Amino acid sequence: MAGTARSDDTAAQAPATEQLNTRLQSMAEAGGPAAKATADARRNPRRARLRLSTIDPWSVMKTSFLLAVAFAIVSVVAVLMVWTVLSAAGVWESINQTVRDIVGGDTAQRFDVTDYLGTSRVLGFTMVVSAINVVLITAVATLAAFLYNMAASLLGGIEVTLSEDA
Repeated sequence: MAGTARSDDTAAQAPATEQLNTRLQSMAEAGGPAAKATADARRNPRRARLRLSTIDPWSVMKTSFLLAVAFAIVSVVAVLMVWTVLSAAGVWESINQTVRDIVGGDTAQRFDVTDYLGTSRVLGFTMVVSAINVVLITAVATLAAFLYNMAASLLGGIEVTLSEDA
C-alpha cells in the first residue's frame, strides 16, 4: 500500500507542475506581472546608492606616493627638454651677447649665463623640489584621508548613486 500511495502522490504532482508552467506562460504572453517586470528591467537601468564612509589611509598613502613620484619624473624630464630646446635655439648665447653689449668692458667679456643657470644646476634644483614635492603630496593626501574619515564618522560620508547604461 505504501508503494501505491507514493505513486498517487507523484501522479498528483505532475499535473500541478504542468499547471504552474502553463499559467506562467499564459501570464507572460498576456502581459502579466512577469512580463511587465522583464520589460521594466529592459527599460530602466539598475541603480545602486552607496555611501563612502571610510577611506583607507594606507592605500591613499601608497597611491599618492606613486603618483607624486610619477609627477616628479615628468617634471625633471620636462625641465631637461625645455633647457635642451633653449640651448639648441641659442637663447643662452643671445643673452650673453646682450649682457656684453649693455655692460661692456672686461667684466662683460667673461660673463656667461650658463654659469648661473646651467643645465646641471637647474636639474639639481628641479630634483630637490621634486623630492620635497613627493614628501608633501604624500603627507597631505594621507592627512586628507584621515580628516575625511573623521568627518565621515560625524556626518555619514558621501553618498553616490551608481547606475548602469541603458
